[in-house]
Amino acid sequence: MTPRPSLGLRARLLFAFALLCVVTAAAVAGGSYVQARNAILQRTQDAAVQAMNSRLEAIYPLRSAAPGREELDEIAASAAGQDSLAVAVHGETHSSLPPLSPPPPPSGPEPGLQRPGGKVRLFDVGVISPGLRQVVAGGLTAWQRVVWQGNPYLVIGMPLLIIERDRTTRVSGIEVYTARSLLSEQRSIDELAARAWLIGGAALVFAVLLASLATRGVLGPVRELGRAARLLGEGELRTRVEVRGSDELADVARTFNDAAAELERLVGQLREMEADARRFVADVSHELRTPLAALAAVADVLEEEAAGLPDPAGRAARLVSQETLNLTALVNDLIEISRFDSGVAALAPNEVDMAELVGATLRVRGWPERVRTEVPPGVTARLDPRRVDVILANLVGNALRHGEPPVSVRLGADPHWITLEVRDHGPGLDEAVLPHVFDRFYKAGAARTRSEGSGLGLAIARENARLHRGDLTVANAPDGGAVFTLRLPRRAADPDGGLE
Repeated sequence: MTPRPSLGLRARLLFAFALLCVVTAAAVAGGSYVQARNAILQRTQDAAVQAMNSRLEAIYPLRSAAPGREELDEIAASAAGQDSLAVAVHGETHSSLPPLSPPPPPSGPEPGLQRPGGKVRLFDVGVISPGLRQVVAGGLTAWQRVVWQGNPYLVIGMPLLIIERDRTTRVSGIEVYTARSLLSEQRSIDELAARAWLIGGAALVFAVLLASLATRGVLGPVRELGRAARLLGEGELRTRVEVRGSDELADVARTFNDAAAELERLVGQLREMEADARRFVADVSHELRTPLAALAAVADVLEEEAAGLPDPAGRAARLVSQETLNLTALVNDLIEISRFDSGVAALAPNEVDMAELVGATLRVRGWPERVRTEVPPGVTARLDPRRVDVILANLVGNALRHGEPPVSVRLGADPHWITLEVRDHGPGLDEAVLPHVFDRFYKAGAARTRSEGSGLGLAIARENARLHRGDLTVANAPDGGAVFTLRLPRRAADPDGGLE
């Protein structure tokens, strides 16, 4: 399961800062905008109602409780202000004459108040909603914001009252409505909104800059720690990071330095112990060669005389001879491994015909009849024949001992590389065994701990392949059996380290 892609720490911090700024700016600017808008509209409404009330007080007393159109026109003209239109309504009758033409405001004529040519437009009674008419007809002053001719207006309705001699009041039935343009207030509100957006944008830019500075201060030490960790993973055990300040990142840096120092100390101890162990194995192996040579000579004599000895003595003589040979092979393998560990193993390359080399390896060990070969003639390479013989003998010997027939050797070549595949048709290797096949002294099961062989053959084979600057790998064939693949350059390294 592949991990889902995610944003980096820097991007997440920038996004968090920007989101916080946007939310805060939107909340502050939005709240300020709503409050300012409501304050502007409320102040306009209060001023308009107060001005209309003052104008209507001037027309008392009413000449008639049932005025005609002419008197309604006079009432509408009195109620209209310099920046508003008015209409007077009594029942189904309303004023028809426009009020006196008000002077244009300083910024020019308000849309909806004048037609082209300077003629005043009549107040459209249809602008007044039935709900507003109903409230005003009940004797209350009310107002409503509407959109007329594409522009915002404040429509105020006020009833005219009749005061009786006993100082009681009753509704006269005359309703006066004024329409005042809110275009200037709308422009002020739009300016507030634009400023809110501008402040929000500036705050966003400031937040991004602040986030960049913050992430630089945080991510700089983190990146340095990451670089130091990569170097430490690559084997640079002396890697340390600079400790700055006394915050949490400084604590992390100090902890990293302490861990790196302890790791360097432990790795140094392990390397010393490994060097001591390898030196011990090499010394013991060389010391055993002299007594083993004497034992081998005695074992040869016993082997020759074993046939003439009584049965128990003959078996013992043959067992001593065989174990002496096994011990000699083990000591030789240990000496060979110690050469690789100490770096003194070297190649002796020669031009080799691969078909002849494979055939000689099989003939010397008596395997020609047990191994099938697919080796085209004429394939040559500059290799160390002794070491390639050791590799091939180990691979074929393992296939014959632990696999099942048929065992095959196949040669492939291209202009730069040769490939030898050794395959058997047994059950193959367990998946848990495959990663450890080339480990020293590794054997696949407890039942094989006393099997013939030192457990070093495949390790030596891979070391020889790497000495040629090639490699040796193993895998299970799809149809059964293990396949060892030896891949070598056709021009092996010279003893001085160069290439032909």
